[in-house]
Amino acid sequence: MGNKTLAEVRALPVDSKFQSVGLVTDLKEKRDKNDKPYWIISVMDRSGGLEAKVWGNSQWFDVKDGVKKEIHDPASSPLVRSLKGETVGLIGAVTEFKGKPQYHFSQIWLVDQSKEEYRPAAFIRSSGTPVETMEEEFMALIGSCGGACGEFLRFVFRPDGELWQTFRTFPAAVAHHHAYVHGLLEHTLGVARSARAIAQSYQGTDYQPDLDIVTAGAILHDLGKIDTYLLDPGPEMTLEGTVLDHIATGYARFVQLAGEAGLPALEKTHLGHIILSHHGQKEFGSPVLPATPEAMIVAAADNLDFYLNSWHGAVEQLDGGTEAPRAISDYDYSLQRRLWKWRPEQPR
Repeated sequence: MGNKTLAEVRALPVDSKFQSVGLVTDLKEKRDKNDKPYWIISVMDRSGGLEAKVWGNSQWFDVKDGVKKEIHDPASSPLVRSLKGETVGLIGAVTEFKGKPQYHFSQIWLVDQSKEEYRPAAFIRSSGTPVETMEEEFMALIGSCGGACGEFLRFVFRPDGELWQTFRTFPAAVAHHHAYVHGLLEHTLGVARSARAIAQSYQGTDYQPDLDIVTAGAILHDLGKIDTYLLDPGPEMTLEGTVLDHIATGYARFVQLAGEAGLPALEKTHLGHIILSHHGQKEFGSPVLPATPEAMIVAAADNLDFYLNSWHGAVEQLDGGTEAPRAISDYDYSLQRRLWKWRPEQPR
């Protein structure tokens, strides 16, 4: 039985057995009704993530030095407690609980992290688009932006600056959308690309959206996520992200940068308004509602990119077509619906 990717594991039918390797992103020890320990473990590889249970009768083995040694009391083992951020070998099975697949690991193998096949960095999921391609498009967008907005963007995203290095690397979320390395850059490009296209389609109308404001607002709308997320080794939320949220941290960082760059008052107010209103509704976290065509366009583009990426994440393991079990996703709580993959995967 060869190793399967976690995406392949998620596609297995109930009662299947599997063997895999994954990077531990979270490990929580729990107690059952008999006060016996069990674990909920989250693992990832480049194909995605998986959460599974490790029951008290599962076996743990330490093979880091090439000799197989069973860990008889994993609840008290410092090796087990320090597993987060390490790769592990996994043997498990797919079961069913309340009509949904559930994953159990019956064996956990602690492996040598220095070996090439277990190197943790090789298991961190990242955007499917090459980062060099996204960087080139991002800088071209900034280059296309004129006036005070363009000057401000070139000040904020200096290629040699620390902010840019963080922005290009970080995820856009922990779970819901673009929750992987370079996810923030990918999401920002999707929003900016869509927002510019919408703004351009309204040129010559009575609305006449300002293309520079739309471009800058789209690029800056999630600036606060560099303070609310981190990679450790997978996406996690910071304290600021939990108690303040990215809209508040983004506006605070924007105001500081605008002061340093000397951004004119009118552009500062308009771009700040876009950052504060980009979720579109107060119940979704925006303290103000979009009040200009440019803010409305950025909010719409942000919502669309979130929806599309969530759709892709929900249906990527489905075969597609017209038969419900092969084409309809599980209920997506963030979108409050099931998603339909209405045709099989199309070749690129």
